[in-house]
Amino acid sequence: MATGVLEILVEPFKENDPGPHVKAVLNVLTENDLTIDMGPFSTLVEGDLDQLVAILEHLVSAGFQAGATSIQTRISCR
Repeated sequence: MATGVLEILVEPFKENDPGPHVKAVLNVLTENDLTIDMGPFSTLVEGDLDQLVAILEHLVSAGFQAGATSIQTRISCR
């Protein structure tokens, strides 16, 4: 299995005040037992590459349903 890193930026962005759209995305990640590193602008998640790819649709859907206006993702392989 390859290890991947998923970087996520959910907007609108409010420093120190993650709205319901951000919390919805974080919930998807924690429900999948992924470790989250929430930075000042984006969130990093490291895990099995196949698992990260598999949750993308659910993650994006949850964020938009909760009010996100933009969700940017980037996946890299380690």
